[in-house]
Amino acid sequence: MVAKQGVPLTYGSDLLMEEKTQGVFFHQMFPSVALQYEGILRLLLYFSWTWVGVVYLNDVNGERFVQEVLPVFSKNGICFDIIQRFPQLTLSVFVDQMMEEALDTLWRIRKSTANVFIVHGEIQTFFVLRTVLYLSEFESVPMATKLWIMTAQMDFTSIPFQDDWNLDFIQGALSLAVHRKELVGFQNFVETRSPKSRREDGFIKAFWEQAFKCVFPISLEDQEGNKICTGEEKLDSLPASVFETSLTAHSYSIYNAVHAVAHALHDMHPTKSMFRSRTKREGWKLLQLSLWQTWPLSLCNDKCHGGTSKTKIEGKPNCCYNCFPCPEGKISNQTDMDDCVQCPEDKYPNYDQDACLPKDISFLSYEESLGISLAIFALSFSFVTAVVLKIFLKHQDTPIVKANNRNLTYTLLMSLFLCFLCTLLFIGRPEKIACLFRQTAFGIIFTVAVSCVLAKTIIVVLSFMATKPGSQMRKWVGKRLATYIVLSSSFIQASICTVWLATSPPFPDLDTQSVTEKIVLECNEGSTIMFYCVLAFMGILAVICFTLAFLARKLPDSFNEAKFITFSMLLFCAVWLSFVPTYLCTKGKYMVAVEIFSILASGAGLLICIFSPKCYVIVLRPELNSREHLMRRKK
Repeated sequence: MVAKQGVPLTYGSDLLMEEKTQGVFFHQMFPSVALQYEGILRLLLYFSWTWVGVVYLNDVNGERFVQEVLPVFSKNGICFDIIQRFPQLTLSVFVDQMMEEALDTLWRIRKSTANVFIVHGEIQTFFVLRTVLYLSEFESVPMATKLWIMTAQMDFTSIPFQDDWNLDFIQGALSLAVHRKELVGFQNFVETRSPKSRREDGFIKAFWEQAFKCVFPISLEDQEGNKICTGEEKLDSLPASVFETSLTAHSYSIYNAVHAVAHALHDMHPTKSMFRSRTKREGWKLLQLSLWQTWPLSLCNDKCHGGTSKTKIEGKPNCCYNCFPCPEGKISNQTDMDDCVQCPEDKYPNYDQDACLPKDISFLSYEESLGISLAIFALSFSFVTAVVLKIFLKHQDTPIVKANNRNLTYTLLMSLFLCFLCTLLFIGRPEKIACLFRQTAFGIIFTVAVSCVLAKTIIVVLSFMATKPGSQMRKWVGKRLATYIVLSSSFIQASICTVWLATSPPFPDLDTQSVTEKIVLECNEGSTIMFYCVLAFMGILAVICFTLAFLARKLPDSFNEAKFITFSMLLFCAVWLSFVPTYLCTKGKYMVAVEIFSILASGAGLLICIFSPKCYVIVLRPELNSREHLMRRKK
């Protein structure tokens, strides 16, 4: 009657209307499926189920779901392993074809790597799904455990011959349900229905026989081998899959539809007052039918955990990717990160590369064994140098001290003493003043020491040449030449250091790159070129000194100091030649330790090789410290 008035009522999913009905007003009692699809999408995204399968009913609404709804899911990051059409249930001659299609569908579902399946269907779909799963048991098709997400149109009810079938597959499934209200007196009304009542229609007896698997006997033959219905059976004893005494969401929608029809009929009578429809568009609510023991996952592959990042697999959906470890120095502290990120400069990645740890401050200090050891060596060599200087001052009038140019000797010993002490500027927390003067002080003081040795070598050679009759070298032998060599060499080195300090002076700096787990406090040299210029000038002086001393090594014994200078310069050159590659390969505070070691080793080489023979004669063999012995010629 309502349809005649131009207001058709529909129940179930939205139907595809024909063109001729486009302008007709439809009043649908079932809520819009658009809200349902949005709910399913939010559900998938909430649980991170991005790798799913789809099974849909082979009808118009199923095709529309695949063509219009699934692309929206894909745009939101959902990928589909399989999209499988469900065979239509039939009891006709095509039942074999239906079973073949059903078994193929089950095999595809079983082989799928997706653990979550969306089942799109209508009221009868649950009956179809149970039937296919039941028949598959006779075909020995093992059924993998899947999590089913079912649309609200599906009714979780069974027909009588399905009552004893297994329902394990539904455990843990999810369904979207329509909002419903409890109607006062409805459950009591249902529970009091009985086939004995005269007011009941014939439908109640047929339902009673199917639900309780009994018969109302009409003849004696009906009583033989059959369970007799008494009419006293309780409806609330039936399983929910057979009959629910409470008002379900589907029943509530039908209830609203019936009331809409009743009010429409009522409005057709002008003498009656107008009533508004009690229908109401309700939202969807998510019902969890069974609690999970563990959170199920449905992904194309395992998530990329911390320390790894995603890399797309060519030819596969975006949900499928490989996980590769982060490169050195980078981390990923979230799952499924597209790229690893760099730690801040004051932090470094942990072992698993999933977090950044704060770096420790590092510098060569007096509180660690290495710094203490180097400081002790520096002070020890300074003390020994001071003792040697005292010995020479005490015996300054002896022949051996006079023969070795006392002023040069004192200058050399003082420069070595200061050189050992200047290494203490390299130990401790780098400060502005220490950084500014430690390299320049070392360069100038050590240049004075090497130039003194060079002057000694030149004087030895010239002294021997001056002894030859008619030699013009006598005028060059004297204190002025030695003073000129020392002052000129020191002036050149001081000029290099002045240019260095004026153009690009050293300064305290933080090195966060050299050592992964530490922030190195260091003195930045400012200009590496100027630093190596200082070393190069000292190297040139040392090479010249070594060459002259080596050429003069066969002079008579009275001038045998050239032999000791040769050994000292050989050791000096060896130390500083090995210093350069070692310094470049070392990082952090150990670079400072390498330079300190080179200063101490080369200075100790000069002190031991040049002064130990003289101290031996002065202290232990004073009888050799005589003019007669020094003037003796080697026969």
